[in-house]
Amino acid sequence: MSAHLAAILPREALEAAGSGPLYLKLRQVIEEAIRSGKLGHGDALPPERDLADHAGISRVTVRKAVDDMVRDGLLVRRHGSGTFVVKPVARVQQSLSRLTSFTEDMARRGLSTRAQWIERGLFHPSPDEVMALGLSPGMLVARVGRLRIANDMPLAIERASISAEFLPDPARVDTSLYAELDKIGARPVRAVQRISACNLKDPDAAMLGVLAGVAGLAIERVSYLSSGRAVEVTRSLYRGDAYDFVAELTLPDP
Repeated sequence: MSAHLAAILPREALEAAGSGPLYLKLRQVIEEAIRSGKLGHGDALPPERDLADHAGISRVTVRKAVDDMVRDGLLVRRHGSGTFVVKPVARVQQSLSRLTSFTEDMARRGLSTRAQWIERGLFHPSPDEVMALGLSPGMLVARVGRLRIANDMPLAIERASISAEFLPDPARVDTSLYAELDKIGARPVRAVQRISACNLKDPDAAMLGVLAGVAGLAIERVSYLSSGRAVEVTRSLYRGDAYDFVAELTLPDP
């Protein structure tokens, strides 16, 4: 570990870093290690205690530098695993005029996607789910909750609720919920979305690899079949530093 630390964090580099707060000097040295390839995409950053001991600085200073880089998308925290180097985040734009799944949306951009399951099963519905989906007494609801990741960058947390009539076995959902619904002719054809600004809180912020309190986007979507029946209600949280929603507007004829 000491040899590795000396390679990525030479003490002379920290001493030679420009003027300013010590945490900014540390950040400058870590950024240089990333630019030079000493720390590559997916590499784990040494523990903050080891960084502090090696550089002869406080853990508070190290934590401030790391927090700064997490906030700017250069590092990502993975709960229970550590802090890792990530590629610079290219902001993702999603059109508000098309109803597509996350998997389809990322595939069009050439991004590889994966998901970490948060929740998947059949449950007694909440009053909100009963109202949104128009469920009859005694009906169950399928809940599918996932952390959505594109090119190793956690982008969104999606929690979808669907009547068990349409999704009796949530375990069948693999990569795309809409693809599974399409198999039984229950893919939604339109949706109403409500988007609002929010501050991400733990544990959601930790799952998204950002600091608690940073800006995010909260989205609630109710999707409908061609018959007009609601088939899905989804509540999602998106990273504010990596996602833009774009709408095309037209002026009506005079």
